[in-house]
Order: sequence, then structure tokens, then C-alpha cells
Amino acid sequence: MGGVLVGFSIIGFVILVGYLVARLGIAGAGADRVLNRIAFFVATPALLFTVLAHADARVLFSSFLLTSLCSVLLGAGLYLLIARLFFHTGVAETVLGAAASSYVNANNIGLPVAIYVLGSARFVAPILLLQLLVLAPVILAVLDVSTKGRMSVRGILSQPLRNPMIIASAAGVLVSIAGVQLPDPVLAPLELLGGAAIPLVLLAFGMSLRGERLLRAGSGRRLVVAATVIKVAIVPTLAYLFGRFVFALDPAELFGVVTVSALPTAQNIYNFAARYDRALTVTRDTVLVTTLASVPVLLLIAALLGPGR
Repeated sequence: MGGVLVGFSIIGFVILVGYLVARLGIAGAGADRVLNRIAFFVATPALLFTVLAHADARVLFSSFLLTSLCSVLLGAGLYLLIARLFFHTGVAETVLGAAASSYVNANNIGLPVAIYVLGSARFVAPILLLQLLVLAPVILAVLDVSTKGRMSVRGILSQPLRNPMIIASAAGVLVSIAGVQLPDPVLAPLELLGGAAIPLVLLAFGMSLRGERLLRAGSGRRLVVAATVIKVAIVPTLAYLFGRFVFALDPAELFGVVTVSALPTAQNIYNFAARYDRALTVTRDTVLVTTLASVPVLLLIAALLGPGR
């Protein structure tokens, strides 16, 4: 438990530094977007490649992944049911709400939590690949059809080939499966670049929090509350039930899958909303509220399932 608290303290401190940097105007306007782009295109792909190249490939295609998939699908399905019965929102808004209730921030928050709390980034690799390779294309396909009346199959199918994190992850998995031992001159610069990923994304996230107002009247607060409860409470509970009673995960994997499932909503969902100009306020507020609410939930999970329990 002490190690978990130290891990969250490290993460929180760097986010706070990012917020103060933005508050004091040290880096100038748009600096958070610059940091995010460097992390997205350079540092995080390097980190994912080096982590996955050394990972046990069996973890990537195992009951761990099936547990994550079941909890995500049931969480999203619950939101769809609630939206159908009570909210009566449009297709695009409903899909974005369902995504906000189940699509985890496996990059910006997940990687730091995995490294500092779970002890290895390998725990976020399965859900990261699932989201990037399967869930994101499905979400984008539905948004294309519901907002434009047509679907760009070519754009959706080619999306993984245009995402550096997917390319790096796939390359790392291939190296792991093939059992290739890369020489130090190849790994060393990638490990150096990858070491910058977590500080960059945490600083950028902290900077992005400046000036945000949450849950304004008329902003879809009921939708945000529903998505938040599902994301930080129901989905982790489902992950625990499936992980323990259906797939019989060992204690370390059970702790890992429940922790990953309790991560806040990914900022990608807001990016999708902005791209299609639908549910911008709801998705933005859900990202921020789940980020705040996930901290005590993650601490509770660590206290109940963490090492030594």
C-alpha cells in the first residue's frame, strides 16, 4: 500500500507541476498540445516498443485480455441501455457516452499507473492494443455513419497504419513473439526516448486542466454522472468478477486487470467528439470527472487487492 501511495504521489506531483506551468504562463499558449504531439509521435511509441519487445507475449493474448474485453463490453452496453431508456440522445452522442464509460486512458494515465503502481507497463499493453486496433475503429465507423450518412471504410481500415503507437506496439509484439534479442545500440536510444514519455504526458495533462469548469447547468450533467459511475465503479467490479470467478486470474493479474479497468476515460474520446462535433461538453467533463474520481477508487483497489493482501 505504501508503494502505491508513493506511485500516485509521483504522478500527482508531476500533474500539479504541469498545471502550475500553465497557470504561470511559463511555456506559453498551446504548449500542452506540443508536448502531447511529441509524446504521441516520438516518446510513447518508443516506450511501447521497448516494453512490448521484452514482454511475455502470452500476457497479450490471454485471459487477462478476455477479462478486460468482457468488462468493457458490458459497461458500454449498460450505458447504451440507460441512454435508450432515460436520455434519448442521438446515435453519435449515445456512442460517445458509451465510449466515455468504458474506454480507458491507457496512455496518459495508464502507463504511469502501470509502471509506478503495478510495477510493469505490460499490464496496459493488452487493453491498449484492444482499444487502438478494435474499439477505436468501431467507434469511428459508427460516428461516420451517424453524422455523415456514409462510412469511409478505407479511412477506418487504414487508421492503425497511421497511428505511431499502434505501429510501435505491433513491432514490439512481433519482436517478443519471434524471441529476437535486439542489440544495445538499437535499444538504448529507444529506451532514452521512451523515458521521456511519462513526464511529457503528465505535464501536458496537468497543463490542460487550467481554466476548465466542470458540470455547468445544461451541459448534460446526468450523462456525465452515468458515464462516470459506470467507468470508475461498475466496470472495475465487472473486471473483478470475471477475473476471479470466470477466468481465475492469479492475484497479480487480478490486481492488474481491476486497476486498469478503473483508469479514467481516455482523452481520445474527447478528440473523437471534437472531430465529429458531437457531445463535446459531456465527453470533456467525463474525462475530467473520471480522472478525479479514479484516484480514491484506485487506492481502494490497491488496499484490497494489492501485494501483500
